[in-house]
Amino acid sequence: MAKQESKYGWNIETSYTQLPDAFYARVKPTAVRAPKIVAFNHELAKNLGLNSDALESNEGANFFSGNETLPGSEPIAQAYAGHQFGYFTMLGDGRAHLLGEHLTPDGRRVDIQLKGSGPTPFSRRGDGRAALGPMLREYIISETMHALGIPTTRSLAVVATGEPVYREKELPGAILTRVAQSHIRVGTFEFAVALNKGEHLRTLADYTILRHYPEIQGSDEPYLDLLKRVIDRQAFLVSRWLLVGFIHGVMNTDNMTLSGETIDYGPCAFMDRYSRATVFSSIDRQGRYAYGNQPGIAEWNLTRLAESLLPLLDENEEKAIAKAEEAIVTFGSLFESHWVEGMRSKLGLQDKDKGDLPLITSLLDLMEKHQADYTNTFRALSLNEESSGPLFQDASFVDWKKAWLSRSPVRTLMLMQNPAVIARNHRVEEALSAAVDRGDFSVMEHLLTALRSPFDEPANLTLRDAPPSNAADYQTFCGT
Repeated sequence: MAKQESKYGWNIETSYTQLPDAFYARVKPTAVRAPKIVAFNHELAKNLGLNSDALESNEGANFFSGNETLPGSEPIAQAYAGHQFGYFTMLGDGRAHLLGEHLTPDGRRVDIQLKGSGPTPFSRRGDGRAALGPMLREYIISETMHALGIPTTRSLAVVATGEPVYREKELPGAILTRVAQSHIRVGTFEFAVALNKGEHLRTLADYTILRHYPEIQGSDEPYLDLLKRVIDRQAFLVSRWLLVGFIHGVMNTDNMTLSGETIDYGPCAFMDRYSRATVFSSIDRQGRYAYGNQPGIAEWNLTRLAESLLPLLDENEEKAIAKAEEAIVTFGSLFESHWVEGMRSKLGLQDKDKGDLPLITSLLDLMEKHQADYTNTFRALSLNEESSGPLFQDASFVDWKKAWLSRSPVRTLMLMQNPAVIARNHRVEEALSAAVDRGDFSVMEHLLTALRSPFDEPANLTLRDAPPSNAADYQTFCGT
């Protein structure tokens, strides 16, 4: 049973430890010298039914650093596998501790995980720690995604540890508290298959269904229905990424959740100039996870999930494969349906028309030709702004705009779909530099204020500005 801690609001259970021991290792976070809260998410704390005033204290810093165990918690590191850039490997939480599941007053169950909280049996010679910059970056980007209405894990707090971490140079250490519907991944199912231990796969599937899809428990084919639901959630999720120009950067199977939430904000970024080939991640040298490749990679990852579930789909292997293939083949049409519907909204089109897809793709082709800023182009159309940029002067664009205007676009709809401000890479770097190098968190707070109301014009209009031209070589890193 969950144990209610009235002072802080924690209501912790540890249902994941009901799975076989192979799925996790019991290990406590490593204490740190001088934990101090440097970022605290009041809105999320309230949403979870937690006491912000009590948690935003030295005692709270002890919880968020792992120095003190949450009431009812049994910290574990989760085991999983994954295809990383297409290659299978056995993995696990090398620097993260799942403290347990918090039950909210309205009955939701969410994971509370510390990231950067010390080594585990899965650390693979790593130090188990995290630097302040990457943890603040995850805080900023996950809050941006939430404000944009995109399913995502969220960040409750960032604690500076008072200890250095060593990467290319000495950096200040930090620990992030992450909140998720769960941390069950496609790679968790791949791990279950690799164990080759009888009922472990079925036990994991049953737990996942109970946790995320209880409505299918009485189904004639619950495991096929599980696959279908994950396919639809991921088709929706990736369509939302593309609609706002988001590039995940490391879409390995261990970074695809069964809940359909975005997870792992390492080498991710928002695209400035529109190009399907945009890549920011320093480790994605072949462009596997480029902006335009994300739907195809999602389908590839889901195929790995389908392969993992084959023993549960049918005792007859041929029938199991046929069922899996029939489910996977729906991804393309589901994604396109979600994406086209989103694009209609971005263009203010209330009525469906057979010419919608050509209208959408012709605009994107013109934007790519002229390297137009993705976010600002749609925002300019929403506001009926005139632009001196080369896209708006192109005769083909003038013709496109006439065709679009003939559809009587609804600009109030567009203004609710096309953000005025996103987490621009150069603005995020400014905020991180101020916080990490100078201990000035005000730049980050001002940025977050705008990002939490992305469809409103920001008080600082320069936050809408595209980056300087020399930002073309901007790279992101995994932060490990």
